[in-house]
Amino acid sequence: MSNEPIALNQALASFDALWSPRIVTRVNDYDVRVAKVEGEHVWHVHDHTDEFFLVLDGELDISLREADGARTVTLATGSVFTVPRGTEHKPSSPSGASILLFEPSGTLTVGDRHDEVPAHVDATTGHAL
Repeated sequence: MSNEPIALNQALASFDALWSPRIVTRVNDYDVRVAKVEGEHVWHVHDHTDEFFLVLDGELDISLREADGARTVTLATGSVFTVPRGTEHKPSSPSGASILLFEPSGTLTVGDRHDEVPAHVDATTGHAL
């Protein structure tokens, strides 16, 4: 990773794959990843880490299965949300979105436990930009 400024719009323009995050930089032991998303991801859980979402463009829904029931949060452009560790969740975006994720390096995009991974979802720890 270089220590130069990164334009997120240029980083996002450099790839087309959906649900396949690119690592734009690292902060201590955390990856800062950007991804293009559309349609549905997969129900999954990160047992040991929270997952931070920032919507750069578009709208992202995150369905949650929490101890007191199920709910869906909708994030518009500029919104942030953190899914607490151990919470089963499923991101989706019917019309598409660009997002930024902040999570420990090596975190698998489909979590530690997940439903069957469909072909359109990349089970990765992030790709180099």
